[in-house]
Amino acid sequence: MTFKSIAMVASRQQDAQDALKELKGRYKLTTPSKADAIVALGGDGFMLRTLHKYLHRGVPIYGMNRGTVGFLMNEYHTKGLRKRLEQAHSIVLHPLRMCVTDMRGKVHEALAFNEVSLLRHSRLAAKLRISVDGKTRMEEMICDGALLSTPAGSTAYNLSAHGPIIPLGAELLALTPISAFRPRQWRGALLPAEAKVRFEIIDPQERPVSAVADDHEVERVRCVEVVEDRSITQVLLFDPEHNLEERILREQFLV
Repeated sequence: MTFKSIAMVASRQQDAQDALKELKGRYKLTTPSKADAIVALGGDGFMLRTLHKYLHRGVPIYGMNRGTVGFLMNEYHTKGLRKRLEQAHSIVLHPLRMCVTDMRGKVHEALAFNEVSLLRHSRLAAKLRISVDGKTRMEEMICDGALLSTPAGSTAYNLSAHGPIIPLGAELLALTPISAFRPRQWRGALLPAEAKVRFEIIDPQERPVSAVADDHEVERVRCVEVVEDRSITQVLLFDPEHNLEERILREQFLV
């Protein structure tokens, strides 16, 4: 894979800004609007923001870690960047599309590459009704919330909520409860990637709930529908020895 023009973007963190300054001195760069590939310097949060910001460009994004965890990032090196880009493996991501109806009847839409999460917005637990492909699967769940995760996002919030890690090629989504009170023993479900999931908030006035797609939040929601949008494609680039599939597999053996 050959890229004629490269752009770089960086988070506001000092390490990322220092890296940007150093790399600008080594490589001829262009603007993101003209680039064949975009290099993102920062952590996973910055990578998610970059994916959303430049989704309309349809160009591959290659991250280098100047943040903390850096699960979606490659290791940071200043040398051989063009060769690394040429040898990189590509991972195709399809985001979840969240469609929310709030308490006023207004409809909101947003995309999520990691997960869509529903979170209680008061001291009272949320009450959710969950349907999959038009069939009610759980009449009532009393909980702090629930989330629907992509394979790429399965090692993020989903894993912290004790959801399963999903290999990228599995064509599955993880439906995971967040601190479920009733049914207490329910651990979630694995759903086909094409499943359409609907969350209805029971008593939303008394028990308000927010819905979040990556970092886009809608407050006081009445119902939320989520489906993978296969018409939208984003490509991430990873070094062959440090690709995302290997990271996901390795994460399952950590203790």
